[in-house]
This record gives sequence, structure tokens and C-alpha cells, in this order.
Amino acid sequence: MSKTVLIIDDSSFMREFIEETLESEGWDVIGTAADGNSGVELALEHQPDLITLDNVLPDMLGIEIAKILKKEEGITSKIIMISALGQDEMIKNYEDYGIEYYLVKPFTSEELIENVNNLF
Repeated sequence: MSKTVLIIDDSSFMREFIEETLESEGWDVIGTAADGNSGVELALEHQPDLITLDNVLPDMLGIEIAKILKKEEGITSKIIMISALGQDEMIKNYEDYGIEYYLVKPFTSEELIENVNNLF
């Protein structure tokens, strides 16, 4: 059975890049979301193995989404936070929100795969 992933990012380029990269590694992309609210809904509905989560979305911050999903709803999905360079100070305590890994943009498909493989 293939592992499932949900991609939450407001950039269509990043959603497609992550989707293509993970699908090439055998992951089943169960959904993509461009904002936090739809991302939370999809995560609760599908309970994917992995969520890639942009930190800055139009309607909320990724750390808020992680807190809702992990602390309030108790889902067991692993979360990789994705953020632009310079925002790292904002989420230096990302583990406090239930986030397993933090990846800084720009990154290569190889870096993404390596980090996902380290989690699983």
C-alpha cells in the first residue's frame, strides 16, 4: 500500500513541484490545498501519512494549522513545514507544534525526498 500525502501551499508552482517529486517516489497525493481552511478539512477527512505545509498561507500560518491538526484534533500525520528563507526565526520551535521537520525554500527534489525518507 502506498503512502499518502497532502500538499498545502498557496503557490501552484510549489504544489506541482512537490506533487511530481513525491509521485515519482511512489507517494499517492490525496489532495492539494492553496489555503489553510481547505487544507485542514482535507487533512481531517483523509488523515494522510504525510502533510507538506507552507508556513505562510493567505488565511493562516502553517504553525497554526499544525497546532489545530496535531494538538486539537490529534491526527498522526507527519508534517514537513516548508518556509522561505528568513522566516525560520518565526518557527524556531516548530517541534512544539507537532511538526517533524522544517525545510527552507528553495530546495531541490533530492532534498525533499531525502527528508521524507528520513521520516519514514
